[in-house]
Amino acid sequence: MICGVDEAGKGSVLGPMVVAAVGARSEDIFSDMNVKDSKLLSPKERERLAAIIRKRCRVATVILDAQAIDAVRKEMTMNECVARAHAEVINKIAPDIAYVDACDVNPSRYAEMVKNHLDSSCEVVSEHHADQTFKVVSAASIIAKVTRDREIKNLSKQFGDIGSGYPADPVTIAFLSAYIKSHNDPPSIARKSWKTVSAMLVTKAQSSLTEFF
Repeated sequence: MICGVDEAGKGSVLGPMVVAAVGARSEDIFSDMNVKDSKLLSPKERERLAAIIRKRCRVATVILDAQAIDAVRKEMTMNECVARAHAEVINKIAPDIAYVDACDVNPSRYAEMVKNHLDSSCEVVSEHHADQTFKVVSAASIIAKVTRDREIKNLSKQFGDIGSGYPADPVTIAFLSAYIKSHNDPPSIARKSWKTVSAMLVTKAQSSLTEFF
């Protein structure tokens, strides 16, 4: 059994991070599927492929919401948080070999970080851009992206248009800024430990002080 692991939403300021693992006996199972890095596929194609992957392979996911990420970051770095989540989905699949997209500048060091959280012996192959090298990681990338997109869609139903949730998205920043201006606090779906949020809170506090002068 091999498995591929990837995540979506690591750098997002709003919404969850989703980590996914896809297990298979061989990458041959993807021979008739156009699996690739999820960012290179349309939303419709990702949805189509995700349905096939779930039918053919073992799939495991872990969803960490904003509050959980803030809590974990008090104890460890974001890379360590991702490594622990990668190990969690690998444990659910229990493969012989796990291919992971390295979240550290040093792939070998990242492999050891993941191994430290595994329940049983498993070879961990850690590479940068693994979602472009291994089809099984591409499959995990697709599952993670589709799952997170659904989570963001549900949050948008509750909070209004929040965009993609990433700091580079003007819609996300506009939503976050307006929410903080209106409520004097970030929404529950915001990662308060992110500099994007703390900077907005400082700006809000400064603008409030000027009202007294």
